Amino acid sequence: MLFTTKSLITLFPTTQGKVDEPIEIHEVNTDSRIDTSNSLFIPLVGENFDGHQFVMQALEQGAVAVLWEKERTLPSSIPNDFPVFFVEDTLDALQKLASYYREMVNPIVIGITGSNGKTTTKDLVASVVKSSFVTHYTNGNFNNHIGMPLTILSMERGTEVLILEMGMSGFGEIDLLSKIAKPDYAIITNIGESHIEFLGSREGIAKAKIEILNGLSKNGKVIIDGDESLLQLLHNKTNTITCGFGDANDLSIVECKVTAKETIFTLSDGETYKVPLFGKHHAKNASFAIAISDCLGIDVKKRQDALLSVQKTGMRFDLIKGMNGVTIINDAYNASPTSMKAAIEVVKEMEGFQEKVLVLGDVLELGDHAEYLHESVADVIESPITAVFTLGEYAKLITQSIERNNTIHSQHLTSKEELLEVLMPYMREDTLVLFKASRRLKFETLIQELIN
Repeated sequence: MLFTTKSLITLFPTTQGKVDEPIEIHEVNTDSRIDTSNSLFIPLVGENFDGHQFVMQALEQGAVAVLWEKERTLPSSIPNDFPVFFVEDTLDALQKLASYYREMVNPIVIGITGSNGKTTTKDLVASVVKSSFVTHYTNGNFNNHIGMPLTILSMERGTEVLILEMGMSGFGEIDLLSKIAKPDYAIITNIGESHIEFLGSREGIAKAKIEILNGLSKNGKVIIDGDESLLQLLHNKTNTITCGFGDANDLSIVECKVTAKETIFTLSDGETYKVPLFGKHHAKNASFAIAISDCLGIDVKKRQDALLSVQKTGMRFDLIKGMNGVTIINDAYNASPTSMKAAIEVVKEMEGFQEKVLVLGDVLELGDHAEYLHESVADVIESPITAVFTLGEYAKLITQSIERNNTIHSQHLTSKEELLEVLMPYMREDTLVLFKASRRLKFETLIQELIN
């Protein structure tokens, strides 16, 4: 049980029906199509939808109470005794309810933001923390102004640590999420180019990410990428822990090796760790989790075991076998120029393949920066990469840049059908193929064709 209808009266005092009876609410639901018995239905309103239209469907699916915007007419079909809480705005009410429940449960809260690596870092932190605490954490991409409150409201009453991923596309969004969550620990993974179209520059992106400190608890700590110059202003704060490859970091990565199975790294404290992820950047992501485990008192053996058995969110550098035994890297969940370059660097480091092929698509939401940022991807494309194929309006610039500067075979295609055709000769056991693009290009549909 999350709470009762009676307990909600203090939050939402304008009511109808039998709200003063302690009717148990076990879930908060915004989708009327889902069978959710004993739920509170919150009808959200968007540009192309209005959840208020589906309130009767929600009742049929098991809702025992509903929030309702005051300016809207309540359907006469709703029983007079059914608990209704009237609010000015249902989205604001959802966020207010999440903040109330976070205070009620009062777990240790870890907030994670950054341009790249948020989800992987969340997975790593969750793996380590749940080795010692009752833990609840963001599922999938529930990291915005709707998803994060729903994540909070889906935690069990006995949760000891709550891990929240915080995403954004503009100024003020992380500020809102941080003030709802009130983190005890805040992690900023890095500053890249994601959403630069809306924020103007990497400096603007850094400013937006630093908003996570606005809701930080009085004695809270912030853990950051200590190698990122745009976060330099946080270095001298007494509550900052820096992680990275530089010697000056509080937690420094002194040695790192990427194999065909894992990334192995040693920290400045002398301890060695392994993660079943590929790339030096994942050593840094894991160092954030290790810094958190230091703060929470989790012993070294537990964190070593936890990192080795981390469960990843899908389509993030997943190694899968395709036709004729070809090895495919599915990194199709999303992309930025920074993450695309990092993925290419990992492919270059991986051993045991005769051919290394890149299949790259457009990176979106770069605005006026799109052309030079796509061209910059070619800067890291060199031997042992053997072939590059691109798809998309801006990805063509990667191919053109390669053709101007080196002899690696590259080709731009205009359809997925053409792309699949040119990939067929590479479907061999000694070949590694990386798929990387923004989510909207749906590169996983290409991968599906190559594993059947």
